Amino acid sequence: MSRVMPGHRIAAIVVLVAAGAWVATGKFSSVGSDQVLAAQPATDSAPAEPADAAPVLPTVAAITPEFTEHARAIRISGVTQADKSVALAARTSGVIGTLNVVEGQSIGAGAQVIALDGADLVAAVDTAKAVLAQRETELASDEKLAAGGNMPALTLLAARTAKATAEAAVTQAQAAADKLILRAPFAGVVDSVAVEKGQYLQAGAPVATLISLDPIVVRAEVNEIDVGDIQPGSKADVTLIDGRTVEGTVRYLSKLASAVTRTFPVEVALANPDGKIPAGMTAQITLYAPPVRAVTVPRSVITLSSSGELGLRTVDAQNVTHFTPVTLVDDTPKGLVLAGVPADMRIVVSGQDLVKDGQTVDVVAPPVGGPTLGGSN
Repeated sequence: MSRVMPGHRIAAIVVLVAAGAWVATGKFSSVGSDQVLAAQPATDSAPAEPADAAPVLPTVAAITPEFTEHARAIRISGVTQADKSVALAARTSGVIGTLNVVEGQSIGAGAQVIALDGADLVAAVDTAKAVLAQRETELASDEKLAAGGNMPALTLLAARTAKATAEAAVTQAQAAADKLILRAPFAGVVDSVAVEKGQYLQAGAPVATLISLDPIVVRAEVNEIDVGDIQPGSKADVTLIDGRTVEGTVRYLSKLASAVTRTFPVEVALANPDGKIPAGMTAQITLYAPPVRAVTVPRSVITLSSSGELGLRTVDAQNVTHFTPVTLVDDTPKGLVLAGVPADMRIVVSGQDLVKDGQTVDVVAPPVGGPTLGGSN
């Protein structure tokens, strides 16, 4: 006799089977998770960019260069010296009869410095002149006789020879007398006097030192790197040790370097009509190289190429970056003076090290107070 399963047992088996199926699905660990996630507010997230969106360009600040004609300054130290300096000496022996100069006196060219006593030499001149006058008279008489045929040609020739001899004697006597007087060979200042009136001098004995201070000359040495940029006749500014600044002219530049220092002597002439610039004063000379077309930039904008070449980062009309090699012309308080910058390029003054050649950039003006061309760095 068959038996019917009780209803409560059937219900228990159904529950057991359902529970086993539920465990097998693995969903027990997510209980409530969907509801929790559904209850949470949606988080902000960036919308997906369209596939055809334009790329973001790097930004640089750039400025149009301002070109000027720049003459590089070459600064060297020198010393003022007299344009001319000579030690005057006695031309013959004798006693000083007249001394016409004192130390510090300004005298003109040809001025008498001393005169030696020499009455015998003066008398010799007078005697020679008298003899010459006699020979001239004799020759004139003989020429008249010769014209009438009453004078042999040989006698006339002797008269002419006698006259020429007398003329030579006068010249010789006058030259000896002239040596008694010592004159200044050029205008200048008597720097020192080594004799006294009444002193006996031997020929060649020192008498005085004469110097010329107008123009006064500043002598210095220029190095072999800069010598090619200096030419005689070019302008020079000279600052003296006392603060005065005088404009001068390069009057001499040696073509032979010193074997020891490899520098070239240079002379700058300064007008000194009143003699207020003395010789022996230290001076600073500023010479100027020929002007070149250049632009002044802050030191901060300089960059280097991958090979270490000095240059600038520039942008063209299409805002494409380039590395532009440049030549350093000068280093001034306002910045570096550079040549070789193209006129159609703008110079990047900010962000130059963050971009590469050939890169398209967004160009903006530099911020207020930022680097500017021509300004100090």
